[in-house]
Amino acid sequence: MFIFNLIAQIVIGGLAGWIAEKVMKFDTSLTMNVVLGIAGSVVGNAIIRTLGLWPGGGLIRSLVIAVAGACLLIYLYRLFNRQKA
Repeated sequence: MFIFNLIAQIVIGGLAGWIAEKVMKFDTSLTMNVVLGIAGSVVGNAIIRTLGLWPGGGLIRSLVIAVAGACLLIYLYRLFNRQKA
């Protein structure tokens, strides 16, 4: 069961990263999409739990939260990268 969950998390992370890449017009590789999606999922879930808005489980909810978190990470990357230059 652990392997199935791990594979599902990678697939959802890749899909979320790809969607965030298209929404934010941020050109990245497949590997970066997976990393962005998984990191976005962690960030999005942390924000949701902190705000007390835990919506429960579900594939669509997980994907939406991961995409929102990945978009936030892309936004923050651009914000800090712009100030560095």
